[in-house]
Amino acid sequence: MASKFMPVNVSIDGVNVLVVGGGIVARRKIDNLLDYSCNVTVVAPEVGEKVEYYAESGKITWNKRAYESPEASDYGLVISAVDDEQVNKQVSDDCKAAGILVNVVDSPKLCSFTFPALIKRDNLSIAIATDGKAPFLAGYLRMFLEDLFPKHWEKIANYAGRFRKMVVEKFGDDKTKKEACFGRFLSADWKTIMKKKNAEEMEEELRALLEDSPKHE
Repeated sequence: MASKFMPVNVSIDGVNVLVVGGGIVARRKIDNLLDYSCNVTVVAPEVGEKVEYYAESGKITWNKRAYESPEASDYGLVISAVDDEQVNKQVSDDCKAAGILVNVVDSPKLCSFTFPALIKRDNLSIAIATDGKAPFLAGYLRMFLEDLFPKHWEKIANYAGRFRKMVVEKFGDDKTKKEACFGRFLSADWKTIMKKKNAEEMEEELRALLEDSPKHE
């Protein structure tokens, strides 16, 4: 029976992450990892220019050698992105024996987690996955969602997080009032509002949405 992957959001803040390999695919994974405040170690005899730059600038640690079993068991998360199937399998086996989450690029059967096609807008993440069976389809669908969620959604997501905190602070466990506030937020024409208002005026807009009858200009 083929594996099914349950979508979850996992914090890797401060987690020690191992990336085996230093080519183009490994670099793409590293690019993503560096957005999430984890500690990245790369093990590879050779790496591309950008990975080398990351190492020289202190963004990652580069161990210039081949993978040594069972070192993957010393990490909290592992990605293997090499062309050697035997190495990929050894990394996967080491991780699974130690209960470590592992992703082996382009080999779902060796993975305990996969990476979705991702759209990131501040605290808003939209992920599309196909259980590792057709990643090209997930990438294709991501193009459509990029158009549906343009860059101004970064500000909307940021304001949504700020507004939720304001609502919880004011109304606590009052579910009815909280839902009414969230409904007003979702009904607002944020694209137009953000064009007309500066940062201070946006704070006033959020405070107005806490009331039963906010006035929008």
